[in-house]
Amino acid sequence: MEKFKTALDINGKSCRIYSLKLLNDEYAGIEKIPFSIRVLIENIIRKFDGKVVTEDHIRQIVRWKKRYDKPVEIPFYPSRVIMQDFTGVPGVVDLAAMRDAANELGIDPKKVNPLVPVDLIIDHSIQIDFFGTEDAYRKNLELEYKRNGERYQLLKWAQHAFDNMRVFPPGAGIIHQVNLEYIARVVMLEEKDGEVLAYPDTVVGTDSHTTMINGLGVLGWGVGGIEAEAVMLGQPYYMKIPEVVGVRLVGELPEGVTTTDLVLTITQKLRDYGVVEKFVEFFGEGVKKLSLPDRATISNMAPEYGATAGYFPIDEETVRFLRLTGREDTADLVEAYAKENMLFYYGNEKIDYTDIIEIDLSKIEPSLAGPSRPQDRISLKDMKKSFIDLLNCNYGRDIDIKEITAFEDEAGKDMEVGQCRIHKGKKVAKIDIDGEQVVIGDGSVVIASITSCTNTSNPSVLIAAGLLAKKAVEKGLMVKPFVKTSFAPGSRVVEEYLKKADLLPYLEALRFHIVGYGCTTCIGNSGPLHPQIEKAVKDNDLIVAAVLSGNRNFEARIHPDVKANYLASPPLVVAYAVAGRTDIDLTTEPIGKDPNGEPVYLKDIWPSQKEIKQIMEKVLDPQIFKEKYSGVLEGDQFWKELKAPTGETFNWDPKSTYIRKPPYFEGFTVDLVSPSDIKNARVLELLGDSVTTDHISPAGKIPPNYPAGKYLIEHGVKPEDFNSYGARRGNHEVMVRGTFANVRIKNRLIAPKEGGYTLKFPEKKEMFVYDAAVEYQKEGVPLIVLGGKEYGTGSSRDWAAKGTKLLGVKAVIVKSFERIHRSNLVGMGVLPLVFREGEGWEELGLDGSEIYDITGVKDIYPGKELTVRAKKENGKVIEFKVISRLDTVVDVEYFKNGGILPMVLRKIIKEK
Repeated sequence: MEKFKTALDINGKSCRIYSLKLLNDEYAGIEKIPFSIRVLIENIIRKFDGKVVTEDHIRQIVRWKKRYDKPVEIPFYPSRVIMQDFTGVPGVVDLAAMRDAANELGIDPKKVNPLVPVDLIIDHSIQIDFFGTEDAYRKNLELEYKRNGERYQLLKWAQHAFDNMRVFPPGAGIIHQVNLEYIARVVMLEEKDGEVLAYPDTVVGTDSHTTMINGLGVLGWGVGGIEAEAVMLGQPYYMKIPEVVGVRLVGELPEGVTTTDLVLTITQKLRDYGVVEKFVEFFGEGVKKLSLPDRATISNMAPEYGATAGYFPIDEETVRFLRLTGREDTADLVEAYAKENMLFYYGNEKIDYTDIIEIDLSKIEPSLAGPSRPQDRISLKDMKKSFIDLLNCNYGRDIDIKEITAFEDEAGKDMEVGQCRIHKGKKVAKIDIDGEQVVIGDGSVVIASITSCTNTSNPSVLIAAGLLAKKAVEKGLMVKPFVKTSFAPGSRVVEEYLKKADLLPYLEALRFHIVGYGCTTCIGNSGPLHPQIEKAVKDNDLIVAAVLSGNRNFEARIHPDVKANYLASPPLVVAYAVAGRTDIDLTTEPIGKDPNGEPVYLKDIWPSQKEIKQIMEKVLDPQIFKEKYSGVLEGDQFWKELKAPTGETFNWDPKSTYIRKPPYFEGFTVDLVSPSDIKNARVLELLGDSVTTDHISPAGKIPPNYPAGKYLIEHGVKPEDFNSYGARRGNHEVMVRGTFANVRIKNRLIAPKEGGYTLKFPEKKEMFVYDAAVEYQKEGVPLIVLGGKEYGTGSSRDWAAKGTKLLGVKAVIVKSFERIHRSNLVGMGVLPLVFREGEGWEELGLDGSEIYDITGVKDIYPGKELTVRAKKENGKVIEFKVISRLDTVVDVEYFKNGGILPMVLRKIIKEK
């Protein structure tokens, strides 16, 4: 594709680009294709090699269609990867194990390195144990290090051991805000073959809100751990060419309305329309009225409105923001490159979108969303009525399984939607809080949290919160004593500009002290409530509330005892903390009384746009960003004093229960041993439809009577210190014992019983799945899993595939797979197979007691039909055909190598 290469001069320096203008000469009509698809087109041309990326891929993407009858897959090579600590630890563990394997084979371990830049931001582990005091942050940080020392030692080792990986220590900020303000380049420069190549910055992240960076014109989204590892190791990410829904924004936000109100409205509208697995691209005159942080807020919530991406193309505002955040050199490059390469949005383009939805900014009104779904928007004026409806159960409770498992995956908290309580009238309870008698009841706000990069990345709403706090304090108002308040900004910059504006003291006067620079309440790390409050809520079955500036609010996500959770803008969070209740109409009722008994209304303390703008212009400048991000990788005193192993390979601690060397390379051979047919296999799990990745590999609580709990107890861990499966995913011993161990999984071999059990054949002995798998392994018996439709639905949890592999499962035969879980199984060397149309294990008369042979594996190719023979106890044989879901030549390559990791290691050895 060298014919599409051309030179670009920026400030006297020359670089080379793959030109969409030149491509347009050959394939006319690119100017009508959405900008987000143009980014994919450039990626495909630049990565063309005739093997992985073919002429056919180029034809398919350049002739982008508004609608696809059947999915068309393309390989995509993101230019970098970002990870948070919770989902990033297993990736680092795998790389460390790969280095050990290389070392044992006499290869320089330094050859094992990420091939694309990787940034890992530690933001998911801080919990709010202390709040409302000046030393709350330091105390929370101390506890964070105490709880997570073993994991952090590994990450600190990685910070120095890998060439292409940066680790941002605790306290640096939240992954997506740090990406927005500091990491993202928008256009990358790379020296290759003696020339400098410029191309679009693209990213995948191990967190679903990676989409926030779409607001800066960077295409990116969240993926699972195995997919992220593949990209890190230079492999492509396979994706379907998406449809693109255009959202035309018109008008301007009215006085008193925030971006949070806008994003909650967009989430509601796009949910109703249906944009799952589609790109959303914003355009229209309204886009020009939104600041870049406004756009980032809207892009952040793409997972909530269901889209893969929520993209704002590069324009003048992108360039202005890069300059504001101290990236002047990058700003010049971005402007020149985007204008030259058909990636700059002028506002007069005529683009053919799959469909167009119009949203009028002038019609947006102050809003919240809740009590348990981000798409359930409530106008501020209707909030009181809405809470009364909640008490009578008149609200939606069905939550998308993908959202629940993504949350569990990224935060390690259990999610179970409880039964609502139907009753007439409001319940209340009297409690004593530190010597003060207070009354709490249904609707009382017990958590008020300014949290989450969704909103703390936006100076306009934080300055609004600060101004509202100032006016409330000046009116003599105070936060109710039962409200747990917290403020957790997504970067250090926030504290600096609020201090400069002299607004931080007023937030602190209302007990909104900074408690940490991390995800905190937004991912359920809200910490404990006052013991008296927890007791009153449980004893009286109260429906109390949390109001937070986050992006998700499923029941029990924010705190296990808080049933009603409302998303709101930071100024509304402060307002509800002062009001102390959600069953109030803040548009007509007083928020409180001043010391003279005079009523104070929300409108009396709500700041004007003019006031907010004046302060923003005064306090925001590039110097703040430069200062706060200089030395960001060095960390604080805790990080500097943390003792971590050094050297090119990791020094595994045999006593650690968080970090263990995984067995993926045991028995590794340099020469490829072709896979053979599967003989005399037994069924480990016999499953129905819609088995989620959380059923396969839970992320939440570890029951002490289950194999993982028993293992931890044997290793001296008390049940109260178990933490979650999610926090232990750097230890394969815990995770393999947790595979198929969800307490709610329904294995038909032991029906009607639920949980992590199976029948061990031929004895027909009921056992834990893990214990049975160990016995089968001793006997040399291979295992298979049988299932129904949508197997592996939910989040792209890598341990659902890793655990399956480590239990000794060779093949999974189902009616259909969820796309990402299928590719994860392939990435681990497990064979995904599907029944023929109209067939399934029930239809074929199978019950899981049979002995299975699968033939045709040896010379497998994409989509090959294989033969399965199932022999029943009475000697009867049922023979049927299955279709290989190794969909591409690369899939076959992964499978033959036993997975991505062994394949990459063999590649490194060959290059030597």
